Amino acid sequence: EKLSGLIAPIAPFFSEWLFSNLNAVTKKSTHTSVHHTDFPVCNNSIIDPALEKRMQLAQDISSLILSLRKKVNIKVRQPLQKVLIPAIEADLSDNVRSVEEIIKSETNIKEIEILSADNDFIKKKAKANFKTLGKKLGARMKWAADQIQNLSNIEIDKVQGGEYLLNPTFAENNEAPVYITAEDLEISTDEIPGYEVTSKGSLTVALDIKINETLKMEGEAREFVNRIQNVRKDQKLELTDKILVKVGENEALRQSITHFYTYICAEILAEKIEFLAEIEEGTIVEVNDYQLTVNITKKGE
Repeated sequence: EKLSGLIAPIAPFFSEWLFSNLNAVTKKSTHTSVHHTDFPVCNNSIIDPALEKRMQLAQDISSLILSLRKKVNIKVRQPLQKVLIPAIEADLSDNVRSVEEIIKSETNIKEIEILSADNDFIKKKAKANFKTLGKKLGARMKWAADQIQNLSNIEIDKVQGGEYLLNPTFAENNEAPVYITAEDLEISTDEIPGYEVTSKGSLTVALDIKINETLKMEGEAREFVNRIQNVRKDQKLELTDKILVKVGENEALRQSITHFYTYICAEILAEKIEFLAEIEEGTIVEVNDYQLTVNITKKGE
């Protein structure tokens, strides 16, 4: 009922319907309309900033991984082995581990490996953005460009995470302090064979895009499950209906379906999956680059 109050200003008719249905059961409110009630008051005592930070991290990492999948055209249903994440902040490793299962579930990744901030695996290079720095520094631009070119991975990540002092000894040298931010850098990452790398601020992920035979078979099994679920829906079967599945012989996919037989049967509620040399009546489905003829019947019919 509090939710209906929150959404009332932007969804007046839906919130009224929701409030009326809930209040008819709970009888919590004496008001006849959600628009007659007081707007809910925020309870600051139950806000958990640490939880919000962890969930934002899960969202950011998942978004980066999904963007890399899209870039290399690998569907989310195709499992990938791992993603590497450098631990820039001291608590990043613990925060990632606390939301690890969410990230793996959202992105279909088997492992998350945390690298040290000074790792040699992901090597970044920085160049000065002359458009932004030229206006700030004028004659000191060349000096700044040289300094930026020599920044380490850790220093680049600090710049991407906020303001960074480029000349920490400015007072000793009687100089003005020079601060730079992420917009002052042009970042590139050395190519890593078999990996795709991307960043958001100080957060970097390197996705292992190599697909071995086991991962390939699991991807095909997941695609097969998706196609069978679509056929179930088209045949207007109930969610709890158990089925029998006949599949036209296909040597390329038989191994994948057989290897993940238990998983597939559990997902589609199949009592049995049977391969036949020929199916007279069935539905043609596509699993990746292969075509299958399948026949689905409700158990007991």
